[in-house]
Amino acid sequence: PTGAQRGFGKLREHTQAALLRVDEVNHPLLVRLVAAARRIQQGSQGPLLARLFLGAVLIYAGAVKVGKPLTSERAVQAFEIFPTDLAGYIGLALPFVEILLGALLILGLFTRPVAIVSTLLMVAFIIGIAQAWARGLTIDCGCFGGGGQVAAGETKYGTDIARDATFALAGAWLWWRPRSLASLDRLLFR
Repeated sequence: PTGAQRGFGKLREHTQAALLRVDEVNHPLLVRLVAAARRIQQGSQGPLLARLFLGAVLIYAGAVKVGKPLTSERAVQAFEIFPTDLAGYIGLALPFVEILLGALLILGLFTRPVAIVSTLLMVAFIIGIAQAWARGLTIDCGCFGGGGQVAAGETKYGTDIARDATFALAGAWLWWRPRSLASLDRLLFR
């Protein structure tokens, strides 16, 4: 096994040992929490929750931008990474890409490839935000609409990076464990 597999194996062992110790306590709320933790650990609901969470985030992010093409273009241009015309095209396409990725995740169709693309997209967002912060740009990322220049005190780079890192972790989990309940992948590709 690889180092990552050994690491996850040890994590699973520690989790199982902790859950066995918790079994000795007989409080109704704790019993429910332990049962939920076991289901997530066994893979029955964790990937489903990650899939629905990341899918909903992507659909929302795309939906709030899709009807405002100029705002979306300006948001990407404000990062000053790409030539203005290319940044404009990226701004126009990005909402549709986000909605497509989100819909595929919600449906559970092509989960692993969509999770890979979604994770890489989140990493690209993190890099874009970090470079804007490092260069001293005062912009709103435009991740959920808006975007463009803002006053120096209105930037939220740390929060934006932490938020996108959370989304990237959900995508990485699906990259690692794409099989989940209520997915079209399970029906079509057994």
